[in-house]
Amino acid sequence: MATAKTPPVELEVGPHTVRLSSPDRVYFPETGATKLDLAQYYLAVGDGIVNALRERPCMLHRFPSGLAGDKVHQKRVPAGAPPWLETVEVFFPRYSRTADELCVTELAHVIWAVQMSTVEFHPWNSRRADVEKPDEWRIDLDPGDECDYDRVRRVAHVAHEVLDELGAVGYPKTSGGSGLHVYVRIPPEHGFQEVRRAALAFAREVERRAADDVTTAWWRKDRDPALVFVDYNQNTRDHTIASAYSVRGVPDARVSTPIRWDEIDDADPRDLTIATVPRRYAEIGDLHADIDDHVFDIAPLLEWAERDEADGAEAPQD
Repeated sequence: MATAKTPPVELEVGPHTVRLSSPDRVYFPETGATKLDLAQYYLAVGDGIVNALRERPCMLHRFPSGLAGDKVHQKRVPAGAPPWLETVEVFFPRYSRTADELCVTELAHVIWAVQMSTVEFHPWNSRRADVEKPDEWRIDLDPGDECDYDRVRRVAHVAHEVLDELGAVGYPKTSGGSGLHVYVRIPPEHGFQEVRRAALAFAREVERRAADDVTTAWWRKDRDPALVFVDYNQNTRDHTIASAYSVRGVPDARVSTPIRWDEIDDADPRDLTIATVPRRYAEIGDLHADIDDHVFDIAPLLEWAERDEADGAEAPQD
């Protein structure tokens, strides 16, 4: 005898009602967390996830059958989306095509995406006012396969030191995997290639100060797997990483969680999940809330890039 399906639930999100079908579908087998649990998590961190995604083209990582099924990378908003959903058109030169990507401006857009089985939100580092001019410099501390998390923490402190010397305010977060991310707000005055060039200059400075822990080698085959790759490539056009407060598609439902610099040595990514982050958020709020108030001009980094290239270093490869 077939099991009766659980009826949909209706969630009031601001001025909109979002109908959530299959609310009891298990998305995370390790914990038993369901689609409804996922939606309730995003409601609990609403201001934070909207702040992280606001006005940015956003690719959705969807799991229509939960983590046990296939993962779908979706750029285009499908036909039949509600009229209040907002999008931004982006062009993909490789295919000579455009796509209307989700452009979050309110929490109902996020919950609609959850209804569409989205677990992860991967926004661009530019906004729809000018999608070709990033306003976010992303520092991705990406550990190799044989790199332990203590090494990632050491490199994070070096990155913080360099940012302080530059006068840049960095906003760290766990990746939700095995690394750390740091975001810096920048004026939207440069194209992706220049921002990436600046990011590489920063990465090389971190490598100089922490040569035993860091690599900036372009090709994976050239990297020591025990080191941290300071991945400047995350500033390439249409390269995206999970936003602050995005859940990750891993069995324990980890969250890419903003942390304070003084938490680097103690925060364990395994402890930051959809079950624990809502309470933390209720207690301390959004640690990235004021990121737009601290804008850093990348001119010094471009000067470093010119210096390095004059000394024979390569510019970022396409």
